[in-house]
Amino acid sequence: MEQFSVETRHRCQLIPITSEIRRIVRQSQVKEGICVVFCPHTTAGLTINENADPDVAKDLVYLLEKIVPANDPNYRHLEGNTAAHMQASLLGSSVHLIISDGELKLGTWQGVYFAEFDGPRIRKVYVQIIS
Repeated sequence: MEQFSVETRHRCQLIPITSEIRRIVRQSQVKEGICVVFCPHTTAGLTINENADPDVAKDLVYLLEKIVPANDPNYRHLEGNTAAHMQASLLGSSVHLIISDGELKLGTWQGVYFAEFDGPRIRKVYVQIIS
């Protein structure tokens, strides 16, 4: 298992992490297998989406903030980050990627994103390669 850190700068943001995952896959020298990427945080998550236009990531953050607003007076969680927990649950904490010929099998426009909902922070990402 490998691990890397992601430093976030905003309360909510998506950060591309595909290049770091690709590096780990190449170093593993696994030619055929599965790459599991896991986020061990309850107020952050992972997603796969378009990586060609950065506005897609911004639009996703906008929509998640609209669906789950940060300050709803009906939230009961005392820490004040209920929205972050809910947004992270909507995206999920892991993605699974196919490795073929030693490379990630992503679509032409796909990239993996770390999704921060309670930043800024320094976060961990775990990567497990299964051959």
